[in-house]
Amino acid sequence: MNILHSIKDLSTLKGPIVLAAGTFDGIHLGHQALIRRAMEEANSCRGMTVVMTFDRHPASLLRSDKAPKLLTRNQEKIALLEGMDVSALLMLEFTHELASVPAVDFITSLAHYCSPLHAVCVGSQWSFGHGGEGNVDLLKELGLARGFVVIQIDPFEMEEVPISSTRIRTAITSGDLAQAAACLGRPFRLTGNVVRGAGLGSTIGFPTANLDVEGMQLPPDGVYAVKVLHEDGILSGVCNIGLRPTIDPSAKRRVVEVHLFDLSQNLVGEELSLEFVQFLRGEKKFAGLEELKTQIVRDCVRARSFGP
Repeated sequence: MNILHSIKDLSTLKGPIVLAAGTFDGIHLGHQALIRRAMEEANSCRGMTVVMTFDRHPASLLRSDKAPKLLTRNQEKIALLEGMDVSALLMLEFTHELASVPAVDFITSLAHYCSPLHAVCVGSQWSFGHGGEGNVDLLKELGLARGFVVIQIDPFEMEEVPISSTRIRTAITSGDLAQAAACLGRPFRLTGNVVRGAGLGSTIGFPTANLDVEGMQLPPDGVYAVKVLHEDGILSGVCNIGLRPTIDPSAKRRVVEVHLFDLSQNLVGEELSLEFVQFLRGEKKFAGLEELKTQIVRDCVRARSFGP
């Protein structure tokens, strides 16, 4: 998949171009339907599909206090789009400068650098340009003036309720990972890079990999049996999400740490993806490390019972 980082880079592609535009956090079933519709259109005109998105959620820059937690990191997005056989990805850096571009100028620039722009495929709620002033109606007007088609995709529904990133976040927050998986079209996974921790787990016989999941949507606090995607394959383990009250009663920052079965190597700097198999128990404060260690042994026995 060809990855572009500026609108001007569109000029390097052979047209006609069909753009699939959106934030695409999660690449859920609704996103997949939109992107596949764009791919169908590109096939019909013997053109190329380009998925256009941003390197961050716009709200993280414009309304940081209200920015939603993310379902997918950029590398996950890229991998998922590659799995769909998308031809090219235009991942724009979302800056204050880009956010200030008027809606008409933004679309005019896209049309100018495509050779030619055949169609733009968007969801019914898509907005663009300064202050989100552009909507699908304006996009259709611009399409008539500049010679491209606008394909509007209605919300993809499950159980008569539209699938959205917000719906999935709500499901994850409540611990309904089965619903999240149904909306995503695949198991929910939490991905992060392993960072150096305090090393206390090793001293009690259960070394853990601490994950940097800043800004990501997390399931409820507690202990889970997990499958872990690693370059060595799929591993099993136990994951704890929470404040670790036994270790640090005053902690206020949630931590995600995973103890991997049958793997003892140092993983600092590596990327791990966790797939949650089963919720085992809620997080609690134990009387001391020995009681905590006894409970971890029980947790590991239960987690292993779910198989590799």
